[in-house]
Formats: sequence, structure tokens, C-alpha cells
Amino acid sequence: MKVTVVGAGNVGATVANVLAAKNFCSEVVLIDIKEGLSEGKAMDIMQTAHILNFDTTVTGATAAIGDENGYAPTAGSDVVVITSGIPRKPGMSREDLIGTNSKIVGGVVDQALKYSPNAIFIIISNPMDAMTYLTIKNSKLPRNRVIGQGGMLDSSRFRYFLSKALQKAGYPATPTDIDGTVIGGHSDKTMVPLVSLATYRGIPITNFLDDAAITDAVEQTKVGGATLTKLLGTSAWYAPGAAAAAMVEAIALDAKKLMPCCVYLDGEYGEKDLCIGVPVILGKDGMEKIVEVKLEGAEKDKFAESVAAARDTNSKLGDALK
Repeated sequence: MKVTVVGAGNVGATVANVLAAKNFCSEVVLIDIKEGLSEGKAMDIMQTAHILNFDTTVTGATAAIGDENGYAPTAGSDVVVITSGIPRKPGMSREDLIGTNSKIVGGVVDQALKYSPNAIFIIISNPMDAMTYLTIKNSKLPRNRVIGQGGMLDSSRFRYFLSKALQKAGYPATPTDIDGTVIGGHSDKTMVPLVSLATYRGIPITNFLDDAAITDAVEQTKVGGATLTKLLGTSAWYAPGAAAAAMVEAIALDAKKLMPCCVYLDGEYGEKDLCIGVPVILGKDGMEKIVEVKLEGAEKDKFAESVAAARDTNSKLGDALK
């Protein structure tokens, strides 16, 4: 299994580091436009190989803008993870990045496909739902091979905030004790944390928390990225990187894992021509099955609102769509 990670910033380097440490890939290529950045981070990661006991080879490469051969080291990649683009700054929404990042992501996909025509693409760049849609429309790839990473991250944050609420209520919960899923758009206003399916050790979360505590956990989840951006001065990277690595692992090991991911809908959930977060099965062919969850009441309404918002963001892609 050869994996390319495009973008050697905080998120990309974390993806490469987690992949190496998990030791299921033969090779990880980290590539960036800034000369020396990916090479240096790859070397730094490789110098932990003996300490962490992994055999994965991590290499770095520079692909300057306009360098048609810059992606040659990525040739034959099975999975390409795209993190490139400008990150959020405090006060920015993910949608504020659409103009700049659509050009960057579009160019990166074209270059990567030249050398890895059979690769599965995982999109992290923001606004993620729109960048996933842009990738699948412009590349003409089958929908199973273009997957956006948002739901895994948002669901992990949901579990974290539910565990904190449970601790406050007197229960010794950790995030690993919680099952919780977030669908919809990867945006502060469009995430849909599914409270109806959230459990603490198999028991519905509503048995332990009152409405106020649950609402607070939901709202903290939705602004989880913005909270970290305010604290850090830039976008988060540890959890996004780990979430993407978990998706790669499910594909590499043909694990048939059920994960919430951003995928192209073609009639599922009553929607077409749209990329948005829903539960899917990930395996060696990428997105192998979309799982349709029955939505009712407020959750159904919130998902409809999320769909409308995603379509509105897609309409702003303009000339970036070929």
C-alpha cells in the first residue's frame, strides 16, 4: 500500500506520522510546494522509526507550481490524501476559503491523477464538502473513489463533548465509551449530530443527560473547529490528521468499516448531485456502500437544511467546475 499525502502542513504531516506509526503502509510520500518542507518532515518522522518500531518508508518531495514532473515520486499511489490549501484563521468560516482552495485542490487532483490513475482520493481541504464535489465532478472519477473527511472528525468531537457532559453529570465516561455519529455538512452551521443514535456503553445518552446538557454538547461539537482555531490561531491538526489516517487504514486493510464520510449522493436520502456526510462502509474499493439512516423530526429537518446549505456553497464554485 502506497499513500501520498499532498500538503506538508500541520494536518498533512500528522496524517503521514499516524500512517507511519500504524505500520500498515509500505510507503508514504509527503509532497508540498515549499522546498524542503516535506523532505524535512519526512526525515523527522523516519527518525522515530526505531523508537516507535515501524517499517513504513516515509519520503518527502517538492512539487513547485508549474513543475509537471513534481508528482513523479507519487506514482502508483493507492490512496491520495489532499490537505493542501490555506487553513482557517480566527473569525473565518470554512466557506471563506472556497475561492483560493478550489484552484489549489483542482490543480493537485489533476497532477496526482497523471501518476496514480487508479488512486482513491480522500479530501480534507476546506470547505471540504464543496472540494469533494469539485473533485468528483472535474475528475470524472467513480464516486466510490472520492471521499471527503469530515464526519469522522466531527463524530470524534461529538463523542468528546458527550463524554465531558457525562463526567460533569457524575459518570466516569471517556470518548471511547461513547458511540455518536455526525452527518450533514462539515460546517459550523450544517453539522447534524444524531442524538437519537448516541449511546454510552450501549445505553441511549438520553438516559444520563438532560436536554440542556445534550444541547450544549451538540452546539460545542458544531463549533469545535472554530473553538480550536480561536485557541490555536489556525485550524486544528491532530484530530483531522488521525481521522484521515483511520479512513486510509479502513481502505488499506479492506476493513469494511462503518464511518461517516462525505460522499456523492445519487438518490440516497432522496438527494442527487451532491456531496455530503452520511454513514458509509469503507473498504479496498473506497466507499463501498452508503448506509441510509431513517431520519425523523428535528434531525430530518436539520439534514434538509444542511443539504440546502451545501448546494448553496457548491453554487459558488463558479469557473472552478470544468
